[in-house]
Formats: sequence, structure tokens, C-alpha cells
Amino acid sequence: MTTTHQRTRPPPAVDAPAPPRPVILATLSVRVDPRAERMAIESAAQTRAPLILANMLWLPPHPTTLTLAREHATLPHEEDLEAVRETAARAAAAGVRTELLRISSRRPLAALLELISERQAGLVVLGPDPGRTPRWWLWAAARRVRRRADCLVWIVGDS
Repeated sequence: MTTTHQRTRPPPAVDAPAPPRPVILATLSVRVDPRAERMAIESAAQTRAPLILANMLWLPPHPTTLTLAREHATLPHEEDLEAVRETAARAAAAGVRTELLRISSRRPLAALLELISERQAGLVVLGPDPGRTPRWWLWAAARRVRRRADCLVWIVGDS
């Protein structure tokens, strides 16, 4: 007589869902465009992801370079910190966990890409106010972020 043994396998383990990847709202030393602010805050709120507001500041190589650059108007406008803080406050008021970072670097775009990678962003919103940002700088930032970020990217002016 043949005996059949039936083995029952335990149900497959269900992994806990991964926490949502953060939304990074980046600006280049100027206030955030309202469309970009809305996109970032709504995206973070809907996914319950934290919002990282990254204010990227260009750090000149030497103090005299900064003085000369201001005289020749080659730098973007002065940092609009109060407006950036107001954006962070609106995000926090909407119930979004918010972190405000001021990152000074001689290579702010490289620093932004490093931040995106380190924090494993799910969405990057590049949203400096186009009226206050040199067109070439916004174009260069958009191009580099699109090419190198391994996440979704939304850029002000593309919509």
C-alpha cells in the first residue's frame, strides 16, 4: 500500500511596505516658483513622503571673486531665504514632514545630484522662480538633473 504525505508550505512572508521615498524640492538661491511648490507639497502629502527643501547656494572660490562677480552681475540674485522658509512653513502646515537644507557648494548642481542619490529621492522638483534665475543656469540644472537622477523629475516651466 502506498502512503501519500502531503506537506503544507507556510504562506510566503509578506514584507512590510517600504517607506515612501522623499520628495526633493530644489531651488537655486531664489524663491520657489508657486507651481513647483504646489507640485512638491501635494506629491509629498499624497504619498506621505517627507519633503526635503534644498536651497542650493553657489559658493565662490574666494571672497574677492564674490565682490567682483557682484560688480559684473554674473551671479544670480541674492539668496531669498525668507521666501524659502515660507515655503517650508506652508509644507509643514499641510502636514508634510519637512526638512530645509541650505547647501553651499562651488558646484551646486553636483551637490544636488549627490543629495538626490544619498536620500534616494522618489521625486525631484526643480523649482526656482524662472524670473529670478538666469535662464542658462536653469537650463543647465534641468539638463543635468534629467540625465543623472534615478527618480521622477519635474521641472518648472516644462508643464
